[in-house]
Amino acid sequence: MDLRQLRYFVAVATTKNFTRAAEQMNIAQPPLSRQIQLLEEELGVQLIQRSTRPVRLTEAGRQLHEQALQVLQRVEQIKNGVQQAGRNLRQSISIGYVPSTLYGGLPMLVRMFRHRHPGTDVHLVDLSSVQQIVELKSGRIDLGFGRIRSVDTSVARTVLREERLVLAIWPGSSLAASKGRIRLKDMQGQRLIVFPKEPRPSFADHVLSLIHDQGIQLGDVHEVRELQAALGLVASEMGVCIVPAAARLRSDLVYRLIDDEQATSPIILSHRLNDDSWYIPTIKQLIAEMYAQNPPWLDTETNAFPSFEKASDPTVALSAERDPRRSTKRTKKRDAI
Repeated sequence: MDLRQLRYFVAVATTKNFTRAAEQMNIAQPPLSRQIQLLEEELGVQLIQRSTRPVRLTEAGRQLHEQALQVLQRVEQIKNGVQQAGRNLRQSISIGYVPSTLYGGLPMLVRMFRHRHPGTDVHLVDLSSVQQIVELKSGRIDLGFGRIRSVDTSVARTVLREERLVLAIWPGSSLAASKGRIRLKDMQGQRLIVFPKEPRPSFADHVLSLIHDQGIQLGDVHEVRELQAALGLVASEMGVCIVPAAARLRSDLVYRLIDDEQATSPIILSHRLNDDSWYIPTIKQLIAEMYAQNPPWLDTETNAFPSFEKASDPTVALSAERDPRRSTKRTKKRDAI
């Protein structure tokens, strides 16, 4: 097995067509097909079902595809690192994020990282949780901060905290009369605004799942592309909206904490499995230091820490990667989103 064979195989797995894969790799189709055949003979398993159009990967082929992507990405990292060292170039990391994390700890974390490592450039990329998994595997980003749990076994994830959800209400609504917590069942018959509209699955699906699990009948559901638009519609008395506690952005709205233990949204750090790059433990250590500073957005009323108490050593929660196959009832429910 060599890197050339892996590249040919990945090209076929991606295009699902030998002819297009050969064109992509600038090689005639017969030698490409022959190299993949040799790869199958060496491994002693069939990797591709050639009788279908488009071609399909066997189970062994799917496993090799995941591993090959990681191997090729690691080779590119080594190549780029050596070239940067030889040219004395600055290092850089790319971080994917969902917009709602900008209202919590991400800006503070990026500031801390830049101050601690001024020789490394940080690039922030606005991506949904699902897009982050794809871009991690392709190598476009190095880390991701999202809200939807992935079952992709080629990506490691750490739940940093569970952020409690609040209901955003216009002041004249009957739901705004009380200042205490609100139950999900109190939303019966209300018009609900959810975000983002796409891509899916997303935070919108998580919210709709919470409502569905309670058997609540809504008056209407309106989908918008982003958080600011959702809150703007609430201010226009077009409906109510469930948002993470840190995203209480508009002062002209009323926010009531939802009194339901399921009404939380995780903040999840993701990276490629078995990636031993220096910045991963560095980021985790900085998060631990950030939590220890007790910033205002990290209050215990609106945050839950699944693996540790806020007053204890926060590195405990950041040192152990969560296995996607291990879950509680609560985790299984969200994994289905």
